[in-house]
Amino acid sequence: MLKMQADLVGLVQHLQSRQIDVCIEENTAKHAQLNGFSTIALDKIGEKSDLAIVMGGDGTMLSVARSLIDADVPLVGINRGRFGFLTDLRTEDMLAAIDRILAGEFTKEPRMLLATQVMRGGKVLHSNYALNDVVIKSGLRLIELEVHIDNQFVYRQRADGLILSTPTGTTAYALSSGGPILHPNLEAITLVPICPHTLSNRPIAVPSSSQIEVKLVQFDESQLSFDGQHQITLEMGDSIMIHRAAKTISLLHPTEYCYFDMLRNKLNWG
Repeated sequence: MLKMQADLVGLVQHLQSRQIDVCIEENTAKHAQLNGFSTIALDKIGEKSDLAIVMGGDGTMLSVARSLIDADVPLVGINRGRFGFLTDLRTEDMLAAIDRILAGEFTKEPRMLLATQVMRGGKVLHSNYALNDVVIKSGLRLIELEVHIDNQFVYRQRADGLILSTPTGTTAYALSSGGPILHPNLEAITLVPICPHTLSNRPIAVPSSSQIEVKLVQFDESQLSFDGQHQITLEMGDSIMIHRAAKTISLLHPTEYCYFDMLRNKLNWG
């Protein structure tokens, strides 16, 4: 806690010394016990900010990104988590890196989102976005799913669940479930079964323009989650409609950032 508090204060004071107006997200300020600084609600950041700096792990970045979907505000991530696939700046280098970004020395990388609707009885029950993945999963036994892509039947499978992932999300839950790593600039969606009953059910990648429908055929209990953070309970007969969202999230990286360097470091490649 003390290290996080010191890092936040150091970052804010550094930016203020450059005559930059800074607001701290109000829950962050409360959690870090920061007093004497301007604060702002998370859902108001997009109205007043030109840049959002996220200090935390990938989960923090995912939460902030979804909250700022309707705002054209780029994100910079400072890693205080374990892996940091999305938050690529180190705290020990953050001040120099932020200065370079503010001086225009950065690359802007748009990341696609998945838009999802849950249909029940012909009506939209719930809708949401995901930067990493949409996951259909049982907490008890195998569930039976039927998948259609662009109105064409693909398969019916029994598994612990199914992960539908953006390229960004292929280094998250999908990777631990045996899915491929997709470069974030690829225009694709992956479908990764979770512990399929039939080993021939393998991960597949489809164009990002695909309209995907997953029907729940049989299960005892099932949930739908978005980026592993927001969950809803599903019922028999529900249909989940997934497609690429029209909106994107933009990440800013220092000019020296290399995606393959990041993978090599995070995954301990030789």
